[in-house]
Parts: sequence; C-alpha cells; structure tokens
Amino acid sequence: MLPPIEWIRNIYYVILALIGVPVNLIAIVILSMGKCGLSKCTTYYLVAMATADLLTVLTEVVLRRINNYFFSLNFLKLTSVCRPLYVFVRSSVDCSVWFTVAFTFDRFVAICCQKLKSKYCTKKTAVVVLGTTAVLLCLKNIPTYFRYKNRWIINNVEWRCSNRRSYFTDPRWIGFRMFEKALSPLLPFALIIFLNALTVKHILVGSRVRKLLKSQSKGENHSDPEMESRRKSMILLFTVSISFILLWFVYILYFFNIDDLFEDPNDIFDNLSYMLRNLSCCTNTFIYMAVQSRFREQLKSAAKSPVIAVVSCINSQKF
Repeated sequence: MLPPIEWIRNIYYVILALIGVPVNLIAIVILSMGKCGLSKCTTYYLVAMATADLLTVLTEVVLRRINNYFFSLNFLKLTSVCRPLYVFVRSSVDCSVWFTVAFTFDRFVAICCQKLKSKYCTKKTAVVVLGTTAVLLCLKNIPTYFRYKNRWIINNVEWRCSNRRSYFTDPRWIGFRMFEKALSPLLPFALIIFLNALTVKHILVGSRVRKLLKSQSKGENHSDPEMESRRKSMILLFTVSISFILLWFVYILYFFNIDDLFEDPNDIFDNLSYMLRNLSCCTNTFIYMAVQSRFREQLKSAAKSPVIAVVSCINSQKF
C-alpha cells in the first residue's frame, strides 16, 4: 500500500494534467485571436509562455510523472525513448522559465526605456527573441541525452534511464551541472526580481513627477491615459512574476540537493518542490482571467459559442 504522501502526489498530478492541458490550450487560442487589448509583442510573449507551459505539462506531468506512477513497463520506459523524453522535459521547463524572463524584460523596456521601446517592443523583435531563446535552450539540453544509460536489461531490451557514473565524477559533467543550475532557475529567478525592482522604482518616480506636473496644470481632474496603460501593464507583469517567484521558491531551496531520477518518494519537501514548480505551468491562464477583462470576455464568448450553435441547430430543425 502506498504511503499517504504518494497518494496525494499521484492524485495531484492527475488533477494538474486535467487542468493544465485545457487551460493552456484555451489561453493559446484566445490570446492568438488578438482581441484582448494587448500589444502584438506582448501577445507573442504570452502565447509562447502558454505553449511552453503546455509542453511542460504534457512531457513532465503526463508522459513522465503520471506514466511512472500509474503504468508498468511500456514503450515510454524504453531507454531509447526515455532518454530523448528527458531532453524534451528539460527543454520545455527551460523555455517556460526563460520565456517568462523575456516577457519581464520586454515589459521593463516598455515601461522604463522610452527611447528603446519603439525599436525593441515590436512583433519582429519578439519573434527573434523567442525563437533564438528556444533554439539555444534546445541545443543546451542535447548533452542531457548522453547523461543516461539503461537501468535494466530484460530479454535483451534496455529499460528505464539511469545516470551514468561519470555524471558525478567527470569534471566535464560536473561543470555542465553547475552551468545548468546557474542557467535555470537561479539566473532567471535573480533577473526577474532585479527587473521588477527597477520597474517599480521607475514607476514610483514617474508617478510622483506626473502628479506634480498635473497639480500645476489646469487639467488636474483629467484622466491620465499613459498612467492607466502603465498600471495595466504593471499589474499583469507583477502578477505573473510574483506567481513565478512564489511557486519556484521551494524548488530553489531544494535545487542543490536533488537528482531527478533518484527522488525519495516519501520526502515531503522533495515532492512539494516539484509539485509547486509544475503548478506554475497552469497559473498564468488564471492570472489573465483575473487581470484582463477582455480575456474574460473572450473566454465567456468562447464558452457560449457551442451552446449558441446547438440552440441554432435545434431551432433550424424545428422549421
């Protein structure tokens, strides 16, 4: 009989998969329509983030976690399959993290660097940044394929994946591990905090100056569209960033003492760190619903469309 922590963990990942796949698909579809009142470059970043989150849920949660916990030997546990699967998992997680950093930097430029804004905050730049980031991260994870060997051989067939001994002793592998730890998530974590701190400082200073100028002008009672636009961008940026920081914080604390293939199934801290990290791939859509009124409107419209279609079909058949 499984210990309580394993039952909780297993049920949690099933629920996460059932929620994570549809909500990210919904986010991708609604944001791609471009009717949420967001700039094109912002839309590109948010769609890329949702796509990376969806791939992370599919690879890390469904194909890895749920498959390992609920199913016996199957083709996904062949060594020739699980080795590239781990590459896909790492690449998806890295893209999810670094696309969040790219979005944070884009909003930092849009809010704090007015001279650079017109050149950097464009659709073309967003495509180049996202495409380059994805390619570099995929290339960075190619060595992960060679990190593993078979764990068992049954009837001359290699099963499961296990770390090679050299992974813990070879200076090249040790250097690669240190590089991985710095690249994701330590550096992104630090960058997001740093960029948000600079953005907050700029907004506070700018708000004081604009209030002072408005108080000296006759248009004191008029609304300020620039400040309203900044406020909306700031709320979206900070909500996404704070969610990322909170959900990754436990994983950061645990990060230096983990190995993905040899986790202790009864270690509460171990399980909690991964559960919160993987939850971060499902939260952005709920953030859009909470923060963006137009996103909510598009979601309601999408939910009503099948009902309207069915009612129309029924009415047409009556006549």
